Amino acid sequence: MANCHLIIDSCCDLPADVVKREGVTLMKFPYIMDGGTFEDDLFQTTTVEAFYGAMRKGAEPSTAQVTLQTLTDTFTAAARSGEPCVYLAFSSGLSATYDAACVVAEQVRAEYPDFELHLVDTRLASVAEGLLIYEALVQHEKGMTASELAAWAEEARCFVNEEFMVDDLGALRRGGRIPASVAVAGAALDVKPLLVIGEDGKLALTGVARGRKKGIKQLVDYYKRNVDGSGPSHMAIIGHADCPKDAGRLKDLLMKEDPNLLVLTCSIGPVIGSHVGPEMLAVVFWGSDKRDNVSVADRIARKVKGEK
Repeated sequence: MANCHLIIDSCCDLPADVVKREGVTLMKFPYIMDGGTFEDDLFQTTTVEAFYGAMRKGAEPSTAQVTLQTLTDTFTAAARSGEPCVYLAFSSGLSATYDAACVVAEQVRAEYPDFELHLVDTRLASVAEGLLIYEALVQHEKGMTASELAAWAEEARCFVNEEFMVDDLGALRRGGRIPASVAVAGAALDVKPLLVIGEDGKLALTGVARGRKKGIKQLVDYYKRNVDGSGPSHMAIIGHADCPKDAGRLKDLLMKEDPNLLVLTCSIGPVIGSHVGPEMLAVVFWGSDKRDNVSVADRIARKVKGEK
């Protein structure tokens, strides 16, 4: 039985039927397309084909952080319920929503001083955030308290490994998620860029592939190098931006490596899709500790700043 209320957001890109549970609230990020503002509701009011079809025809959707009003309404409703609460937030390295949530949380706590609310910056995005939330839902239903679930998430986030391939870097450049110089270089080389989410929650270019078939193989190789079978659950998530055949090929190759692997295939939602574009393909799993991959220079900087 759940001992707390769990708030998640739509950037997790999990299927709607997976997150629709008692004691769980989904906050929906907005996106703007063709002059209209819409909510990312995990493809409940539009379809994968319609959204990415529009992008292929030239639409350039944009996104915004969760509104202050939505944060206030969500936290206030949780406070009034009297239940301890945890919010697992989209990476602060890619959105200002987590920082805004911290400000709103203080305002709500001032009005409801007994309200127990824990905010966790997942430092993850899309199906990487989704894998953390998928397991958090399991721990939530097993009866973790709010403080236990928050502490669990802050540690577990470091073991979510992901790599994704995009068709080009144009959408990420327009959204300011990568430097323009990187996008220009990728286009000039006519390759499929491969990226990860660093321990700081920001995107990092890790390699390129000459063609999608080689890119899919490189995603499988990344899984083989980094997977940890002793993780919270022996599963992987495949995320795709309207390229189901490639997602199926990736799943087949992963299952060939490990026939006992549980694979969940998810469609990349409109907010993340606005930045990665059609044909994005990702693999996510429990693997090596990201903190081990922090550069020597960054470790020294953290030591100087007194950070862990």
